[in-house]
Amino acid sequence: MKAHILILTAAVLGLGCSKENERQSNLSAKPETLVESYDEQQMDKAISIARNRVDEFIKALAENDADSFSVKAPIHNGDQTEHFWIVNVTYENETFSGRIGNDPGIVKNVKAGQAWKIKKDEISDWMYTKGDRIHGGFTIDPLLDSYPKEEADALRSKLVR
Repeated sequence: MKAHILILTAAVLGLGCSKENERQSNLSAKPETLVESYDEQQMDKAISIARNRVDEFIKALAENDADSFSVKAPIHNGDQTEHFWIVNVTYENETFSGRIGNDPGIVKNVKAGQAWKIKKDEISDWMYTKGDRIHGGFTIDPLLDSYPKEEADALRSKLVR
C-alpha cells in the first residue's frame, strides 16, 4: 500500500520567511495530500538519504545558520500514515521537537500547531532554507515528475544537494 505523503505546501512555506514570521507562515498551510504519482522505491531511497545525512541538518540547526528548519515525521492513525513537516524545530537528546506544520488530510489524530516530538532515526526527511534555497527536502525529488514541467523546474532550481 502506498504511503500517503504530505509535502510541497509545507516544503516551500519557509522560503523567504524571516525567523519572526516563520511560525505564522508555516502553521497556516492547508494540506496537499498526495496519494499517487510517485515511485515508492525512489521515495524509500529519498528517506534513506535523509536519515543518512541528518547530521548535516543537526549541524546547521545548532549553528542557527538558516531561515527555517523542519523535519518530516510519519504520523500513524490506525492503518493510515501521513507525513508532516514539523516546524520550529529544536534538537536535544536524539529527539527533534516542534509543531505540526499543516492541517491533516488523512490522519485524524493531530492538528496544525500541535507539539510533536520524533526521534532522530524515525524522521522521513529534513529541510532548512536559506533565502529561496532548499537544503535537504529529499522526498521532494520523487514527486517532481508528477508536477507541471515549469513548476517542477522552478522547484528543482531551488534544491541544494
